[in-house]
Formats: sequence, C-alpha cells, structure tokens
Amino acid sequence: MNFALILFLLLLATGLIWLVDHFWLKNKRAADAKDPWWVEYGASFFPVILIVFLLRSFLVEPFKIPSGSMIPTLLVGDFILVNKYTYGIRLPVINKKIVEIGTPQRGDVMVFRYPDNPSLDYIKRVVGVPGDKIVYQHKRLSINGKELPLQKAPEYLDKERLFYTPRYVETLGNTDHDILVETDAQSVIAPTVQFPFRDKCHYNSSGVTCEVPAGHYFMMGDNRDNSQDSRFWGFVPDENIVGRAFFIWFNFGDLKRIGSFK
Repeated sequence: MNFALILFLLLLATGLIWLVDHFWLKNKRAADAKDPWWVEYGASFFPVILIVFLLRSFLVEPFKIPSGSMIPTLLVGDFILVNKYTYGIRLPVINKKIVEIGTPQRGDVMVFRYPDNPSLDYIKRVVGVPGDKIVYQHKRLSINGKELPLQKAPEYLDKERLFYTPRYVETLGNTDHDILVETDAQSVIAPTVQFPFRDKCHYNSSGVTCEVPAGHYFMMGDNRDNSQDSRFWGFVPDENIVGRAFFIWFNFGDLKRIGSFK
C-alpha cells in the first residue's frame, strides 16, 4: 500500500473542497445556513491532513519493524522514527531529490524501497557506499581490503525460541554496533533475483564479493544469518532511499526499548 500516495490524494480532495467552499459556495449560502456535511468534514480535515503530509514527507516518518533481520539493534514490534531530510529533500510520492543535504554513511541504519518491489519498505544497515569493494567471506566482513574489527560480546538470547546466538560488536565507519553471527551454522549466499549490476558481484562457497556502483549502496542486516539483503538481491539505488532511522519511539511489549539506538 502506497500510504504517501493515499495521503496526497486525500490532501488534494479536502483542499479542493476547502477552496471551492471558501471562494465560491460559501458566498451562495444564506448567512445562517448550515454547511453541507461534505463541506464540514472536508474543510475540517484539510489542515490536519496538510500538517501530517508535510511532517511525514519532509521531517519524520514512523515505521514498524516487521522482521528480525536487524536483531539485536531493532526487534520485531519496535516503532521507529525515520529522518526524511538527512539524505536530501525529496518530492513526496515520486521521491525525487530536489535539495542535496547529505549522503548515507557506513553504519547508518536506513529505510529504503526494496529494489525488486518498490512498494515494500526495507530497513538495513549501510555497509558499502559508491566505489567500495565489499567482501563477505567465511562470515567476516571486509571493506576495501580491511577486515572490520569484531569484539566478542555476551550471547544474545532469543526469548521466543529460547536460543542463544553469538553476539559481536562490529566497528563500521564511526559506529560500533552489535551483530549476531551463527558461527557454527552453514551459510549459503546466492543471488535470489537477477538484479542490476549483477556482474559486479561474484559468489562462491565461502560468500560474496561486490563492487558498489555509483549512485548505489550495499545494505546488510545486523542479524547476519537471518537477513535477506544486498548479498542476495543486489544494490539499493539512491532514488529508493526513504531516510535514516534514528529513534525507537514505542514498543508495546517492552517500554524500556524507547530511545535511540546505534
């Protein structure tokens, strides 16, 4: 569902009702006449929809985490806020950038439209920026020939499955963040779709090596063995970017999760 398009159409409809009533119909009604129901509702909803549309399009947008691909950073059921202007101001609905402000940096947690189906919003961590050489072999990540440092952390307990997973602190850019890696589990990485710039990725039994093309980004989930990401379906083009996730504003199951994250 394209909520931005629905909101835009509602804005147009209620705005048109307000304009027609304010500049034409209102003058034709008797002073003591009651407004028609469609005028009353349309005119009253217009400013509310306008404020929501502007906030959601240019400042912040709420999202709910639907899967466990970003565990332990983000859990299923987390409600997060996404900064819509960090990576530039974009026109609503068509998502065309009109003002350049910044670009995604390694380590950012980013919401984007899934390249193979732009109606779906995905959230992953930026691992590679244009020009980077990404190597993920034997469950270790290297960028431009340098293997990212890992520090062992306490194991992560999946409370639903009652299953412990090895946890590490990974340093990516200026960000230290937790990742989960099932070191004893077999990991098979293979492309799931024929994505653009497929020739820039090379797969083998140990993992994948990719060169990030201009205007694209390489994304990975923090739950490394349970994330469908750029290793499988390719690169995220700049025009698919929605914004940078920066705050957990609610979780019905755990109020302690409210706050920022890495």
